[in-house]
Amino acid sequence: MTPGTEHSVSRPTGESVNSPRGERRYRFLVTGYAISSYGTFLNMVALNLFVYETTGRALAMGLFMAVRLGSGFAAGLAAGGLLARFTAKSVMLWTNIAQAAVMLLLVFAPDGLRTAALVAVSVVVGSCGTLFMVSLRSSIPEMVGEDRRSWANSLSITGRSLAMVAGFASAGVVVSLVGYTAAFVVDMATFAVCAVTVGLLPIAGGGRGKPARADAEAGAEAEPEAEAEAEPGSPRPARRRMPVALVALAAAPGLGLMVALRGVDALGSSSHNAALPVYSSELDSSHPAVFVSAFWCLWALGNIVAQQLIQRYGRRTGRTVGALGFGYGTCLMSGAFILAFAGFPLVATAVIALVAGAADGLTEVSYTSHLQTLPAGLRAHAFGLSATVENLGFGAGMITVAAALDRFSPLTVVGWSHGVALLVAVVFLIRVTGLRRTAPGPTVP
Repeated sequence: MTPGTEHSVSRPTGESVNSPRGERRYRFLVTGYAISSYGTFLNMVALNLFVYETTGRALAMGLFMAVRLGSGFAAGLAAGGLLARFTAKSVMLWTNIAQAAVMLLLVFAPDGLRTAALVAVSVVVGSCGTLFMVSLRSSIPEMVGEDRRSWANSLSITGRSLAMVAGFASAGVVVSLVGYTAAFVVDMATFAVCAVTVGLLPIAGGGRGKPARADAEAGAEAEPEAEAEAEPGSPRPARRRMPVALVALAAAPGLGLMVALRGVDALGSSSHNAALPVYSSELDSSHPAVFVSAFWCLWALGNIVAQQLIQRYGRRTGRTVGALGFGYGTCLMSGAFILAFAGFPLVATAVIALVAGAADGLTEVSYTSHLQTLPAGLRAHAFGLSATVENLGFGAGMITVAAALDRFSPLTVVGWSHGVALLVAVVFLIRVTGLRRTAPGPTVP
C-alpha cells in the first residue's frame, strides 16, 4: 500500500470484500479476537486477585483499574493520528504482541519488581486494548464491505460475549487449580494466537494511511450545518486548524450527541458493575459470586441472541438497525439494569438480565455501524474519540459510584446513573427523529 490510499485494508486482485473467501478470513480474525478476549476476561479476575495478594490493599485494585482506564483514555486520543500513519493491520498486530510481551514480563518478574510489572501490565493492556478495538472497528467496512458492516459487528460482538462467559466462568477454576502464573501464561498465549490471525489476514502491513484532513474536508463540505457556520468567502485554513476528531463529530448530524450518550451510558455501566457484587452479597452473603456469575452469563446469552436476530434482520432486509436502534436500545438497556436491582424474584431477574444483554448488543451494533458510515480518514478519529469518552465515563463513574455505594443502596445508585442515560437517550431520540423529518434525504440512518 502506498501513501494516500485507504488506511486500513488492501485486497488481493480479483477478490471481492464480501466474497465467501473474504468473509471466511474475517471469521478467522474474529476467532482470534474471541480467544484473546477470553484471556482478557480471565485476567480481569486473576489480575485483580493477584494485585490484592501482592499488595495486601484493596485500594491497590482500584488504582490498578484507574491506571488501566487512564491508559485507554490516552490511547483513544492518539488512535486517530496513529491510524493515519500506520495501517490497521500493523496496529492490531503490534498491540497483541505488546500485550503478550508484558504478560511474559509479569510471569518472570522477581518479587521485588512485581509491583512495577503490574503497573506496566495495566498501562500496556489498557492502551493496547483500546488501540486494537479502534483499529478493528474502523477497518471493518474495508474488510467485509459497506453492506456487511452490521453482520461483521454482530459476529465480533458474539465472539466477545462467548469469551466473556468462558473467561469469567473459568477464572476461579484456573486460578484455584493451577495458580496465577498459569493464568498469565494462558493470557499471553491468547494474545499470541490473535497476533497470528491478524498476521495472516490479506491486509497491507506497512506504510502510511490516507491523511484524515482530505476526508475531513470532504466530510465538512457534505455537512450542511458545518457549512452554515462559515461564510462562503471564508478561507479554508481556519477549518484545517479544527481538531480532526471534532471535524468527525460534525460530519453527520447528531453524531456528537450520539458519542456523548455513549459516554453517559459508560457511566451507567460503571454503576451496575460496581453494584452487582454488593447486591449479590446482600442476597447471599455466603456465596456472593453465584448471583454475579449467573447474571453475567444470562446477560451474555441475551447479547448473543440479539446478535443472531440482527444478522437475520440484515440478511432479510439489507438494512442496519441505525441510529434510532441505538437510542431505543439504550433506553431498554438502562431500564432493564435498574429493574435488575429492584428485588424481583430470581426468575424475573433472570429475564431482566437476558433483556439487558440483548439491548446492550443492539446498542453496540447500531452505534458501531453508524460510526462506520463516516469517511475512512475520519472514521478512526471518531472511534478514538469515542473510546476516550467511554473510558472517561466509566472511570469517573467507578470513582463516584464506589463512594455512593457506601451511603446509598445499589438500586438508588444504579437508578440515578442509568436514569441520566435514559434522559440523554430520550433527548437523542428526539434529535434524530427531528432530523429525519426535516432532512430531504436519508441523512440519519
